[in-house]
Amino acid sequence: MSSGQLLLTSDLGSRLPLVNRGKVRDIYNVDEGTLLLVTTDRISAFDVALANGVPDKGAILTLLTAHWAKVLCNSISNLRTHVLNLNLPTKIPAALQGTYQNRSMQACKLIPFKIEAIVRGHLTREAWGSYRKDTTVCGIKIPPGLKEGEAFPTGPIYTPSTKADVGEHDEDISEEQAAKIVGAKYADRIKELSIQVFEVAAKYARERGLILVDTKFEFGLDTETGEVVLMDEILTPESSRFWRAEEFRVGEGLENIDKQCLRDWLVENGLICKEGVVLPDAVVEKTEKKYKEAFHRLIGKSFEEVVGKANDGYNVVS
Repeated sequence: MSSGQLLLTSDLGSRLPLVNRGKVRDIYNVDEGTLLLVTTDRISAFDVALANGVPDKGAILTLLTAHWAKVLCNSISNLRTHVLNLNLPTKIPAALQGTYQNRSMQACKLIPFKIEAIVRGHLTREAWGSYRKDTTVCGIKIPPGLKEGEAFPTGPIYTPSTKADVGEHDEDISEEQAAKIVGAKYADRIKELSIQVFEVAAKYARERGLILVDTKFEFGLDTETGEVVLMDEILTPESSRFWRAEEFRVGEGLENIDKQCLRDWLVENGLICKEGVVLPDAVVEKTEKKYKEAFHRLIGKSFEEVVGKANDGYNVVS
């Protein structure tokens, strides 16, 4: 069994008002312009939250998101993220700080755009299945003759989807449909930033032994400045697919360093979209191990090492 910490539901009592409880994150109001995002260890697949969680997952996602925010903003001059800091608000007492440290992030308030910005770098999984039928991916024509796992020859492709409410399912949409949902000006900016961020992140990951296969971004609008801001989790093994670079072979099925093992177990057991599913210990432990491997490769330190330094007052995103 894992020895990591497990938090399935946050409870800050009357200290901060709860704004929303999502599939994974609990959101609290801090002040007029600030939210506290508490990433629990709940885990979802196929848009359904499972009954048990993955230890340390919340801290892994929070620390990785903060790390990526720093890396990306240092590389892309006009990029802004929602990340403010990893400090706990003063209203949270010392007795609760051990529970919420590392899994909590203060973020600026934004109006979320109601689409998910998906960028795909390689032909795999559902994209491969679609390509084999008619050489298209999400309605985009792709050159014939490619093999499973190949990078798209013209570079990453942008395939937006709807952003469904809890209990509903996301659906692929065209860029034209995305523009109708968020407005043409914002749709163009979301696509531009998504591709730009993906390309920077793919290079960064490859230098650290991982191939960024595909990912999902979310953006929000800062109503005061009019900026499109990258928000929610960023390039984590929960929102992205990764492969080990040293194992990459075109035309071969590759092991994912993310939660694919969990999805596979649900598929094999006929449990897709079923409520109340309890994951076996072996699946939980395998998923935790994958998340920690991605963390270690991307940050250059083990999760345990980073958390130990954070607890000693070290700035983990420096």
